[in-house]
Amino acid sequence: MKTNRRSFIKHSSAALMGSLLLQNEEASAVTLDSLKNNAAADDEAFWKNVRKHFPLANDFAYLNNGTMGPSPYYVIEAVKKGMMDGDQFGNYGGWENLHAKLAAFVGADEKEIALTHNVTDGINIACWGLPLKKGDEVILTTHEHVGNAFPWLNRQHLHGIVIRTFTPAPTASETLERIASLINKKTRVLAIPHIPCTQGQILPAKEICKLGRDKGLFIFIDGAHGPGMLPLNLKEMDCDMYASCCHKWMMGPKGTGFLYVKKDFQQTLQTYFVGGGSDNAKWNMAKIPVEMGDYADSAHRYYGGTQSSGLYKGVEASIEFIESIGMTRIHERIKYLGKYTQDQLLALGDRIELLTPTEEQSRCSVNGFRIKGVDYAAFYKKAAEAKVRIRMVPENGLNSLRVSTHIYNRKEEIDLLIDEIKKAIG
Repeated sequence: MKTNRRSFIKHSSAALMGSLLLQNEEASAVTLDSLKNNAAADDEAFWKNVRKHFPLANDFAYLNNGTMGPSPYYVIEAVKKGMMDGDQFGNYGGWENLHAKLAAFVGADEKEIALTHNVTDGINIACWGLPLKKGDEVILTTHEHVGNAFPWLNRQHLHGIVIRTFTPAPTASETLERIASLINKKTRVLAIPHIPCTQGQILPAKEICKLGRDKGLFIFIDGAHGPGMLPLNLKEMDCDMYASCCHKWMMGPKGTGFLYVKKDFQQTLQTYFVGGGSDNAKWNMAKIPVEMGDYADSAHRYYGGTQSSGLYKGVEASIEFIESIGMTRIHERIKYLGKYTQDQLLALGDRIELLTPTEEQSRCSVNGFRIKGVDYAAFYKKAAEAKVRIRMVPENGLNSLRVSTHIYNRKEEIDLLIDEIKKAIG
């Protein structure tokens, strides 16, 4: 029995190594230079070449980028090299170099970027750092991810703030009206998702920020799905805080993210979780009385301590990968795929309830829908058995389905999903 087990492990390991070597050979044959051209959104030959940069299985339709964006080989290798630099030579630090690249990518100043491990980290820093008291009201949507719901709900539970909600409307103008109708003299915060995770609607973030600014409110944007899907300029958006991650549309390493805090808002947003780097290095435990010094003169005040150099090297690489193709071209491609998905769903008739707006400015590459008369969880399971990965959306009782596509996807993969839906509805 032991011999058979050893033989199995030996042969399985050899097969795995062979597979990885083959993938690496394929990856080395494709350079970032091959991505630098003016290919159109519907140039399937070019985008098929882009897919070769990813270790995705060819017989598996991954249509769930909104949960986790697969990283290209270029990013994976950067993470590996960053880790090896530390493990071989004991190199320390280097993650601070990412501030400038991230800032340029999202239209901010490097002193406005704090490194985090995910969106939820950034949301918690924003939620708990705001000067709120019992009875102060915070506006959210009915389409929240747990990451932007539970921190505020927890603060409601502990500190007595009040949560009020609205449901995004089919158009940007109607959505803005719904938010405006909730604002009163007790409202202190707009904590709105840029793109709700449930159905991928693009909310009018810039207009929401102006509304909040005009009313003297604190403005926080949950930007989990913004960077890498949309060209961003956070200074123009004019929010106080914007939290995001690098593992979705940026296709970066898992466990990486950032929080943008506008420079002149850093004196308002209190930091609680501090350590090395979040201070001005003037603390002194030998003096009496003990001296703290001051917080760092940047968003570095919101995080401290040792970070993973390898992971953040991977984030740098993900930005380089995106910029090799061009953020505008990526946006055009994924919006094209999103529209193709919408068209195919709508062509199925009244058995499909599309939850994502068809309005041009309110849609991109994520679509939420229900299949009337078909249990969403049962269909999710059937699709998975057919090697089509989408997402169930049980949040807030929506009981729906979500498909999200990125640059590595092909129209044929969307067609596979549509075929499964046709089978389900007979």
